[in-house]
Amino acid sequence: MRVPFVKMHGLGNDFVVLDARASAVPALDHTIAARLADRHTGIGCDQLILLEPSAIADFRMRIFNADGGEVEACGNASRAIALLHGAPARVETSGGIIALQPVSGGARVDMGVPRFDWDAIPLAYPMDTLSMPVGWEDLSAPAAVNVGNPHVIFFVADPARVDLARLGPLIERDALFPERVNVNVASVDDGRIALRVWERGAGLTRACGTGACATAVAAIRRKLVASPVTVSLPGGELVIEWDGAGPVLMTGPASESFRGSFEWGDFS
Repeated sequence: MRVPFVKMHGLGNDFVVLDARASAVPALDHTIAARLADRHTGIGCDQLILLEPSAIADFRMRIFNADGGEVEACGNASRAIALLHGAPARVETSGGIIALQPVSGGARVDMGVPRFDWDAIPLAYPMDTLSMPVGWEDLSAPAAVNVGNPHVIFFVADPARVDLARLGPLIERDALFPERVNVNVASVDDGRIALRVWERGAGLTRACGTGACATAVAAIRRKLVASPVTVSLPGGELVIEWDGAGPVLMTGPASESFRGSFEWGDFS
C-alpha cells in the first residue's frame, strides 16, 4: 500500500506529515514511526505527525518523536499543520486542544494555559517550579513549565557554551522527571531571548516551539522580559505572548518542503 506524505518544517525543525483525516492510514506504531524518521534509511524528520478525525475538535494531531515515542505537543508542527490546513482550526492533541490561525508565511497558535504545579510538569516530588533547588554540573536552579509537554529552563550567560549534547540526555532521563523532560538553555539580552533546546526523544533540533513558549513564560514569571518577547533559536525567531494568566500565543513561520509517497510494507 502506497501512503502519501508531506515534508514540512518550522525554522528547520522538520516533520513528515501523514494525513488520515479523509483516507485511512494503516495502524501506526512506535517502531514504524522511528523507521520513517530515520535520516539514513527512512524519509527523515525530527517528528512524524499523524492527522486523524476528532470527535471534540476539527481534527486530531498525534506527534511521534524521532525515537518513535509519542508526545503531547509540538509548537513548530502546529504552525506547519496550520499552513497545510489553510484555515483556522481547533486541534485535539494529547496535551489538550490548541487553536491554529494561518498568517502570512506561517501561523499564530494558541498553545493553551501553561501549568506550573510540580505534579503537572510532572516531577517526582514536590518543589518550587519557578526556581528548582536542583542542578547538574554548572546548570542549576531551573524553572519548570508544562505547555502541553514538560520543560525545564536554565538561564545562563551564553547558551552556545553549554555542552547540551552531553548534558541534555542526562537531564532528560533523570529520575526527577518520570515522563522525561525537554531541556532548554537560554540567555536574556535587551529584552530578547536566545535559546537552544535538547528535545525529549529527538535530541538537538534547530528550533522547538514549545521550548520557546516555556522559556518565554519562565522569563516573564521571573520578570526578566515583558510580553511579547522575541525568542531566537538556531533556526530562526518566534514571537511569544503571555499575559501572566491566560494562554500562550506563538507566532512564527512554517514551510512545505516537498511531497511524496512510500510503500507502507517497507517500514512495517
